[in-house]
Order: sequence, then structure tokens, then C-alpha cells
Amino acid sequence: MRSVQGADATRRRRGGWVLALAILALAILAGAGGAYAWQRQHAHPDKPAARAPAPVPVTLARVEQGPLPKVLGGLGTVQAYNTVQVRTRVDGEILKIGFREGQVVRKGDLLAQIDPRPYQAALDQAKAKKAQDEANVKNARADLERYTKLGDYASRQQTDTQTATVNQLTAQIAGDQAAIDNAATQLSYATIQAPIDGVTGFRLIDVGNIVNAAQQTAIVTITQVEPIFVVYTAPEDQLGEVMRALAAGPVPVEAWSSDGMTRLSTGRLDLVNNQVDVATGTIRLKASFANKDHALWPGASVSTKTRTGTIPDAVTVPDDAVQHGPKGLYAFVVDDQNHAHMQPITVGRSTDGRTQVTKGLSPGQSVVWRGQSRVQEGALVAEAKPADSPAHSAAHSADNAALASSEAR
Repeated sequence: MRSVQGADATRRRRGGWVLALAILALAILAGAGGAYAWQRQHAHPDKPAARAPAPVPVTLARVEQGPLPKVLGGLGTVQAYNTVQVRTRVDGEILKIGFREGQVVRKGDLLAQIDPRPYQAALDQAKAKKAQDEANVKNARADLERYTKLGDYASRQQTDTQTATVNQLTAQIAGDQAAIDNAATQLSYATIQAPIDGVTGFRLIDVGNIVNAAQQTAIVTITQVEPIFVVYTAPEDQLGEVMRALAAGPVPVEAWSSDGMTRLSTGRLDLVNNQVDVATGTIRLKASFANKDHALWPGASVSTKTRTGTIPDAVTVPDDAVQHGPKGLYAFVVDDQNHAHMQPITVGRSTDGRTQVTKGLSPGQSVVWRGQSRVQEGALVAEAKPADSPAHSAAHSADNAALASSEAR
């Protein structure tokens, strides 16, 4: 009886284990199915195929051939054609100032008036002395004439003495005239006039001050700016080129602002200094400019461009097209399929934003002018369009439409 009951218990335990295993299997299958369904529901869409690289936007330029001016650059300083420190030549009180600071004056214009009364009095006194001596000499000549008419009744001594008196008084009249001229000169110095055409500076003495000829302080300084000079330097190895240009004719010189962005005036080379500065290895040159518009001002720093000739058939590219690499200079040349290739080049002089290429390029080729930083050997390039061009606007609209369509998907 006990054995039958034990067998029943064993069968019941086995049935429980089977049921538990079945339930576990069903739970695993249900979980796997749910995971599969979730994955299908949240699966990412297929990525689009990679696009071909877009062309690099650049600015292109043509290799040109034509005359290229020979220009030598330099740095210089503007100097006044003449500079005068106006001082008094007589003593006295300043009664009037006849100019404004910074005024353009002409030769002979009134600058200052010194009290003229003492000098006018001296002139009047000299004139009176001359008139007195003229009266004396007239009387002496009359006495000499009477002595001469007396003949033997007048002694020889009297005649000779009277002749000497006439000569003495005549000489006094000449001295009186010299005194008059001197007094008139001193009187004219009381009126101070501009000795040259130019521009006045700061007024250094005011009305009411006493001035004298011995003082060192000037009343004003006048600088002549029409014409005007520019003194600049050039390396000594350019001396031969400059001298050959001078021998051939006038050498044009342009004065530019110190940053090289604005041309101020055009003149000509007047002088090459007679010796080279051995300390710096440079030669000083002087150019003159008409300067009617006063674009050049004394003391200002300028850059200069001296044109010494012309290269007739120079092959040139824009300066920015020339690049520096580990193996030397090169330029990106664009072929018919709009692919850029590095081309080693040799260059000469640079003038007005263009560089002479002596080797490596031919006229008519296209080179990358701007935008080289993103260009590599063999890269596909395209001419960049201005931001406000129709082509740029159409391309921008197409890009926006494509982006909106992608977001909708």
C-alpha cells in the first residue's frame, strides 16, 4: 500500500516539473517574439549611398601675356621744398599778426607788424640831415665861385680851402643818402612779410610781445609744399637700373600711402645721391611732385614706386596665384575637366598685383587665384559664384528643397 502511494507521489512530482518546463518555454518564446516585433518596429531605414565629392569652389584667373612695367619699390619721407623760420630783424613791439595758423600764404603777404615809429623817426632825421648838408654845399660852391672870379685878388690858399670844403660837404651828402637808405631798410623790416609761398605753422609769438633781432624764437615757420620732395632709399644693387633709366629720360615716381593702398601723387626722379651708405647698403634718391592738391605733407611716411622701364612680352598671373610649397613655388593649373594640378613655376618681378612667370606656365591657361587652401592635387574645382548672383540663388533654393524633402522622409 505504501509503495502504491509512493509511486503516485512520484508521478505527481514529475507532472509538476513538466508543467513548469512547458510554462517556461512558452514565456521564452513570447519574449523572443516581442523582441523581434520591437526590432522590426524600430529598425532604422537604410542609409543613402555616399555621394561623390562636391567640387571645391575657387576663383580662377587666366595666364596673360603683355607689357609689364619695371617698378622698384621703396620707403621714404616727404620733405618741404623750402622751410623758413620767420624771425624779426629789428627790435620792437608786435602791433599786428597778419596770418592765421595753417594758412596758405604767398610771397610778400603780411605776417606781422612791429611798431614802426622809431624807425620812421630815424628815416626822417636822416632826410633832414641830408637837406641840411645840401644847403651847406650849395653855399660852399657859391663861395668857391666868388673866389675863383676874384682871380689874383684871392689867394691860392683860400681857393684850395674852399674847394676842399665843397668836396667835404658833397661827401657828407653821399653819407646822408646812405643813412637814409639804411633807415628806410630798418623801417621796412618793421613790416614782416612772407619770404616764400607756403603754409604757415603754429604762431609762436602773440600781439603785444616785445621782440628783438637777437632772439632765437621764430614768429612762425613757413613750409613750401608746391612743389614738394620725397626722399627715399633703394638697395645698392638697383643703382645700375636706376642710372640707366635716368640716362634714357625722365623717370616717373609714384608716391603711395604707407600701407600701399592709396596712390597719393605722381612725380619724377630728380636726384640720385653721390654715394652709397656703406652702413645700410642703400642709395638715397629724391623725387619731386607738383602737389597741387596737397596730398603730400612734410614729414609724412610714404611708399614709392619708381618705374624704370617695361618688359614687352611678360607672362603674368595674379600675385595670389603663386603658392609656396616644400619644393618651391607652384600654382594650381586647371585642366579641361576642371581638375587642379600642381605646377612648379619660376617667377620674376611683381608689379601692380601681377607676378611675372618666367617658367612653368603658358598664356591662356587657367590657374586657381583664390581658394587654394581646400584644393589638393587632382581635386575637382568649380568657379565660385558671388553670393548675390542668380546662379547662387538658384543653387541655394535647390539645396533648401532637397533638405526639406529629406526631412519629410
